[in-house]
Amino acid sequence: MYRDQTTYHTKIPVQGGPKRVHRAGSFLLRAGWYCMILSEFLKNEGTEKNLAELILFLSTQASEVRKGFLSTCMNTAACGTKNMFGEDQKPLDKYADDVFVEALKKSKLVRYIATEEQDSIIEVKDAKNNFGVVIDPLDGSSLLDVNLCVGSIIGICPGNVLDKGKNMVAALYMLYGPLTLLTVTTGSGVHEFVQDEKGEFFLRQKDIRIPDGKIYSPGALRKDYLPAHAAWIADLEGQGYKLRFSGCFVADVHQILHKGGVFTYPAYQGKEKGKLRLLYEANPMGMLICEAGGAVSDGHKSYREIVPTDIGQRVPIYIGGKREIAQIEEYVKKSEKKE
Repeated sequence: MYRDQTTYHTKIPVQGGPKRVHRAGSFLLRAGWYCMILSEFLKNEGTEKNLAELILFLSTQASEVRKGFLSTCMNTAACGTKNMFGEDQKPLDKYADDVFVEALKKSKLVRYIATEEQDSIIEVKDAKNNFGVVIDPLDGSSLLDVNLCVGSIIGICPGNVLDKGKNMVAALYMLYGPLTLLTVTTGSGVHEFVQDEKGEFFLRQKDIRIPDGKIYSPGALRKDYLPAHAAWIADLEGQGYKLRFSGCFVADVHQILHKGGVFTYPAYQGKEKGKLRLLYEANPMGMLICEAGGAVSDGHKSYREIVPTDIGQRVPIYIGGKREIAQIEEYVKKSEKKE
C-alpha cells in the first residue's frame, strides 16, 4: 500500500479491489491502482448535495473541451472577433465558451453565468439553484499553436457573481496537459484528480499544501515594472528564485501550488490597474491557493476582499506562498511612505 498526507492511492490487485470501482477498463485500474472517484470523494467529504452535483457536472465538460483540440488544431489564428476586453478570440476560445455556457443553461444547475468571452451576465430561467459561476473557459489559448498546456478556471458563488472572492463556495480548474487534471476546493482543503481515458476523475492527491519553494513566475515587461515591484523581484532573484513563466496563468499557478514560490502579474506602467481579471482568474485561483495554505494580494491587501464593480474588472495579482506575499506588501508599503 502507498498512502501519505497528499496522496490517496492504494496498490491492490484489480480483481480484489472494492466492488464500488466500476471502470475495470481504466488505465489506473489496469495498473493495479485503486483511486477514489470524484463523486464518491465529494460524498465522503460531506459536500452539499446541489454543490456536489454542480461540480460533477462541470467535471464532465473537460472531455467536451478536449474534443475541440483536434477539431480546431488546424486553425489557431484569431476568428476575427474580440471579447469584451478587446482580445482576439481563437476558435477554441469560442468553442470552450460554448461548451460551458450551453451545457450550464441546459442543465439549469445555476442561475448566473459569467465568462471571459461573454459581454454580460447570463441569467438562466427556471434555474434549480441560485449558484452563480464565473468561468475562464480556456486560459492560455495563445499557447495552442505551440501545443503547450492550457486550462479552464471556474469559481462558484452562492448567488450574485459580483461578490467578494472570499464568499465563493467552491473553485476548480481543469488543466489540459499530458494528463487532464481537476483541482478543486469546497472550502475544506485542496484536492487533485486525474482523468482516465473514459472520462472518470480519480483522486490523485488529497489535502495539497503549498510548500516552501523558490520559483517565481512574473508577468509584464521588466522595463515597465513599478519601483516597489522591481525591488521585490530583485530581492527574489537575490535569494536564488528561479524564473518559470509559460504564459498560461492556471498552469503557472498549478506549478506554484505543487512546488512553492509565487506568481505575479502586477500593476505596471500603462496597466496600473493590472491585466488579469478579478472574477474569472484571480478569485477562483485565489480561493484554491489560500485553501492550500498560501496567500494572495493586489500589493496592498488580499484581493479576495474586493467587491467587483463590473464583470471585466482587472486587478494586480500576487499569488503563492505567504512569505512572498508578505514581502511584496512590505515593499509596496515602504514605497508609498517615500512618496
